[in-house]
Amino acid sequence: MAQIRYDRDADLARIRGKKVAVIGFGSQGHAHALNLMESGVDVRVGLRDGSASRAKAEAAGLRALSIADACAEANVIMVLAPDTKQKAVYEEHVAPALKDGDTLMFAHGFNVRFGQIEPPAGVDVSMVAPKGPGHRVRETFQEGGGVPALVAVHQDASGEADANALSYAAAIGAGRAGILTTTFEEETETDLFGEQAVLCGGVSELVKAGFQTLVDAGYQPEVAYFECLHELKLIVDLMYRGGLGYMRYSISDTAEQGDYVSGPRVVGEASKEAMKAILAEIQDGTFASGWVAEDAAGRPTFTARRAAEQEQPLEDVGRRLRAMMPFVDPVTAEGEAVRPKQRSAPESSGGDAAARAPAE
Repeated sequence: MAQIRYDRDADLARIRGKKVAVIGFGSQGHAHALNLMESGVDVRVGLRDGSASRAKAEAAGLRALSIADACAEANVIMVLAPDTKQKAVYEEHVAPALKDGDTLMFAHGFNVRFGQIEPPAGVDVSMVAPKGPGHRVRETFQEGGGVPALVAVHQDASGEADANALSYAAAIGAGRAGILTTTFEEETETDLFGEQAVLCGGVSELVKAGFQTLVDAGYQPEVAYFECLHELKLIVDLMYRGGLGYMRYSISDTAEQGDYVSGPRVVGEASKEAMKAILAEIQDGTFASGWVAEDAAGRPTFTARRAAEQEQPLEDVGRRLRAMMPFVDPVTAEGEAVRPKQRSAPESSGGDAAARAPAE
């Protein structure tokens, strides 16, 4: 049975008695830093020279320093730089500042699990990993709630690493929702597997395959988009609130029957064997070493694939349709809001008009 702890199990005085450096001010960084500050923690933000985030951090009332200076001041350092940048940031700025008794923290175990970062023996090494994007960590905190988080200890030099990590987790709001104890290995391997096999890779390929199957059979791309992508949110929202049972309770009996008879045909034994292979490649470091090498080479394959994926027909149709639906608050891949252009009359009728609706 998993160990889940809450605010009542944490001592906020622990983290309030520390000097915390949050390295990075992106999605997670801004949420951690601001929530810590509003919980009464002495926090500063470490940023690379010339970072555009400096003005944002300072405007929010935070002290923004160079990474080296922030680490030199702190005795708790939370590294929230991207996975592929953490090794360089650690070696250049963090490691020289670490002293026995300090705490080195992460929100994802990737670099420790796969040996990219090897902390010295005299420091605590722990993890607080919110199970949600940074903007939700911040929003729910402001609303008086919180996002659940995973807590793990990799190295307990002080004998107090778990209690201190629990205090940090509570200070960013996780204790209001639940803090689940795990290990660096479990968090890293399950996180990568979930992203690759289900949440990102699996869902993306399922959506693309469903869309293309309908289009190849002669159905309108716009209708295929609605059936295979747009309505996915409705189903996920039901599962999010009440699991598979509530989703099946909420849909029609016809849809539920289709779930039972057709789902296992799409995700059958071949898919399960592929998932096992994916997990094995995560566990043995094959994925990690390949990704680190790809990044070191300048990401040629990654960049080419990203560009190609953004230009496929599904995405083109989606951009046009979402521009006609302001109620979904559409954005581009760069995070920019999409605003539909005004037209005095449709360009044509039916599906063609939808297909030519402006994307931005």
